Amino acid sequence: MEKPAIIIIDMLNDFVTGKLQVERTKHIIPNLKQLVEAARKSGVPVVYSNDAHYPQDVEVVEKWGNHAIKGTRGAEVIPELAPSVKDYVVEKRTYSGFFETGLDSLLRSLYKGEGAKTVILGGLHTHMCVRHTAADAFFRGYHIIVAKDGVEAFTEKDHEEGLKYLENVYGAKIMTVDEIIKEFK
Repeated sequence: MEKPAIIIIDMLNDFVTGKLQVERTKHIIPNLKQLVEAARKSGVPVVYSNDAHYPQDVEVVEKWGNHAIKGTRGAEVIPELAPSVKDYVVEKRTYSGFFETGLDSLLRSLYKGEGAKTVILGGLHTHMCVRHTAADAFFRGYHIIVAKDGVEAFTEKDHEEGLKYLENVYGAKIMTVDEIIKEFK
């Protein structure tokens, strides 16, 4: 695994306990906590890619209703996974963590300017925000790893189909959190 960076996607109050709550999310929280803690200990950068919508955003107005509005409690990372002062937080207004954000510039600045080469994705939702972030990572030349026990979706079908798509279309390596952590050493 060459120059990895963890990207935690949308582990926000509105998705875990709020307006668009996904009960299935609860089981990935300890896995993501373990991944983030191991990354920090190993010097692997941790980036949070978080919805921070404006009330007029298309996702709010036309698709999902009021959620993760910038500056509200619903748009904050859940307490169990709160970013540390050394982590990075990149706000997004669409499904992709890359679209019109500073994520790519941030990743390319890591490792003393040599840039991250591998992105490790965890969070929500396997078939939407994880998928679109993976697509943009792929098109920018990053190697992609998805923590299969660190991502989730509204349904098992959405989750499984999302994982298959990520593997087949973007060449994502699907690994468990434990397997990923072993690669840090």
